[in-house]
Amino acid sequence: MPKPYLSRIEASQILTRPSLSSIAAVGIALAVTVVAGIFAEVQNRSVHLQSARVDVGEQLGLVRARLEGNINSNLQLVRGLVALIATQPDIDQDKFGRIASSLIGKHSQLRNVAGAPNLVVSLMYPMKGNEKAIGLDYRTNEQQRAAAMRAVNSGEMVLAGPVNLLQGGKGFIGRFPVFIQYADGSNSLWGLVAAVVDAERLYADSGLTDPDLPIDIAISGRDASVNDRTVFFGDDQVVAQNPVISEVVLPTGRWKIAAIPRGGWSDSPENTWYVRGLVAVCGLLILVPIFIASQLYDQRRRHIRELKRRQVQMERLSQRLKLALDTSKIGIWELNLDTGELTWDGRMRELYDIGEKRDTSKYDVWSECLHPDDRERAEQEYWEAINAGGMYHSDFRIILQDGSTRWIRAIGAVHTNIRRQRYILGVNWDVSSDIQLKTRLMTAKQSAEDRNRELEEARALMEYHSLHDSLTGLPNRRFLDQQVLDPQSGQKPTALLHIDLDRFKHINDTLGHAAGDSMLIHAASVLNENASPTDFVARIGGDEFVIAITEPADHSKLAALAGRIIEEMRQPVPFENHECRFGVSIGIAIADTSLRDYGRHLLVDADIALYRAKSNGRNRFEFFSDTLKSEIVRNKQVADEILCGLERQEFLPYFQPQFDARTLEVIGVEALARWDHPSEGILLPDAFLKTAGELNVVPLIDRIILERTLWQSARWKAAGIDIPKMSVNVSAGRLNDPNLMESLDGLSFEPGSLSFELLESIFLDEKNDIIAANFERLREMGIDIEIDDFGTGYASIVSLIHLRPKRLKIDRQLVIPIIRSDSQRRLVASIIEIGQSLGIQVVAEGVETMEHAAILRDLGCDALQGYAFAAPMPSDRLIDFVRKGQWRKAS
Repeated sequence: MPKPYLSRIEASQILTRPSLSSIAAVGIALAVTVVAGIFAEVQNRSVHLQSARVDVGEQLGLVRARLEGNINSNLQLVRGLVALIATQPDIDQDKFGRIASSLIGKHSQLRNVAGAPNLVVSLMYPMKGNEKAIGLDYRTNEQQRAAAMRAVNSGEMVLAGPVNLLQGGKGFIGRFPVFIQYADGSNSLWGLVAAVVDAERLYADSGLTDPDLPIDIAISGRDASVNDRTVFFGDDQVVAQNPVISEVVLPTGRWKIAAIPRGGWSDSPENTWYVRGLVAVCGLLILVPIFIASQLYDQRRRHIRELKRRQVQMERLSQRLKLALDTSKIGIWELNLDTGELTWDGRMRELYDIGEKRDTSKYDVWSECLHPDDRERAEQEYWEAINAGGMYHSDFRIILQDGSTRWIRAIGAVHTNIRRQRYILGVNWDVSSDIQLKTRLMTAKQSAEDRNRELEEARALMEYHSLHDSLTGLPNRRFLDQQVLDPQSGQKPTALLHIDLDRFKHINDTLGHAAGDSMLIHAASVLNENASPTDFVARIGGDEFVIAITEPADHSKLAALAGRIIEEMRQPVPFENHECRFGVSIGIAIADTSLRDYGRHLLVDADIALYRAKSNGRNRFEFFSDTLKSEIVRNKQVADEILCGLERQEFLPYFQPQFDARTLEVIGVEALARWDHPSEGILLPDAFLKTAGELNVVPLIDRIILERTLWQSARWKAAGIDIPKMSVNVSAGRLNDPNLMESLDGLSFEPGSLSFELLESIFLDEKNDIIAANFERLREMGIDIEIDDFGTGYASIVSLIHLRPKRLKIDRQLVIPIIRSDSQRRLVASIIEIGQSLGIQVVAEGVETMEHAAILRDLGCDALQGYAFAAPMPSDRLIDFVRKGQWRKAS
């Protein structure tokens, strides 16, 4: 007998003798792994270096921006002084010192400012410590003559430095030539203004000396010359180590700024060994399977040879093995067709439950064992096969001695032996379990078919529910999109009514969801009753419905349908002893069949019309039109232009003066937002404020107006114009901003000179912790609170006591009628008395005539504002207006 398995010695020999093909495969895989590891190492270093340079570039960009901003802001402050001197060339030391002190302040790096009329220094701030500079003649001083003459000859500011200062330390000196322009257009040199920027403070405020700065920086380009390679800040070695380079843009030149990581560039990434380990693991994952596969391949080849050797032996055993398998549970029988002699083996007797003593040589033995219900069919199949001389196959039942039944499967074939005798030889075996299994399978099949039928019905029901609203039974938005609005659908709508319930949320919130569901069911019934049989009614949202008209319809029919729906929806609906009332707003759109996908456009158009109906007061219907569409497009265009205008800094303040009611002195200005539109000119807030509110950029516009107002106030001071107070409007969005106070950091103003005006319509009596906290902190910063448009909103006396505003402004709608209406005059007098009793100053706006001004003065009003004195104006015109005192002529 051959051995069925290899011995352990043979197996070990196979594993220890690898073939040449296996060795070659492992070698190739090893070479690929090594090359991949080297490539990964190179790539890892490259990625590490690129990442490091990106990080250094980001840090350098922040430092460069702060440095550039500080330099330019310092020089910009000085330019204001230069502009003032150009208009007031006879400025004296006292005025020069006051203006220069407001420029230097705590937030700049300016160290001192000097003025040199006729190129001789005679003006200085601060004077202390700089007395020796008085009398310095730039034309004769060898050290400063060249730079001074360069500024004079070029007519532009010249920045020099860094230089060593006589007072100690280093600084940058900006020299500004000052020219006086005459009415005929000619000009002449007044002299120079020199400002010293403290280098150490500049470096520190720009973050260059921050000990936590993760980069080393070197700056070159003395005297703002980018071609000068002399490093005046940092280490020269930074420039030699392949740094990241940028440029600091100055008003008259540039500096070159370079940076490397603190400590230099690192050649070895932190994850070097991690990458190497990963490559090693990947290599093992490749090499080990290849090695094992090669071993298995060699083993398989040896097994194939062994199997071929054994196949010959197995063929000799196949016949005996087949017979043993066939006869293990199968009975063999044979019938001599010539003599009628039947032969059964022992297995046949067991199958038919026949004892050894009974004679089985007769055909009747088999026939008597057959089940009465199967006998006729079984015998017929048997003799038909014999008569045909072919194959025999039959399944039938037999009755055992104990009365039980057994299923038998019989197969056979007619043949003739060498002696020309005809036989039929066959086999029988018990197939009761197969028949039982088949029966169970048939039962299971029938059950599965019934189940599939149920599932199909459930799927159809689910599909129905997915396309219909479970509450009202109406088709839903999905059904509408698929069956009506889809271009491929058979239904083509000619018009669409988009319906939204008004006051539904109020009912839902006060009476509960059961009441809301009842209202929705009622609304659905009203729509179904008013729609024609060919119309399509759907619920597409919480309280939104649609009626799709499929028949030809005109404006009059659609208007009549919408009117009937609105009228019926107005009727009270009873619910649990309550009468619920609600209405509907309807948007109507008629299909434009020239469009390819007009069904989708139809729903959009109807939605736009619905929006218009709601904005016009609700409980009404509106038709979509080209005009309405143009308005929507226009609003979109305005929104885009507002965003561009913010980027281009087109929003600016106009100022309307406020006057003391008794002395008519200017006591303040109100900053009003204006939009300097590139094509339409100056626009009032009515043209953009609503769209800006929808874009949520009103707080940003407020911030811009505030910053520009403070900047203009510095101009007014420099021009000698005294305006004690500035008022700026603040939106509700900024009041509710928890970060409001952080956004005000860095603003420069004198406490008590700035007021925030709050619209009365945005003030709520309910307690708001964020607004209350912001109010308190604004007062601590020295910012006053004013209430604008008082009398048009709903602020209560209690809220005035709680808010404690500095001033309140009576709305112009209340002020204008006081000339001809005694009741309006008494109302305004009452407001003034309320303000006086609470210690609140009262400002009247909308003062159109001097008669208004006299009445308001007599009523005790504190301040006046209106066109009787001045319209809102830009800053330059305001300066001229105050200087000339034009309002006094009007009064």
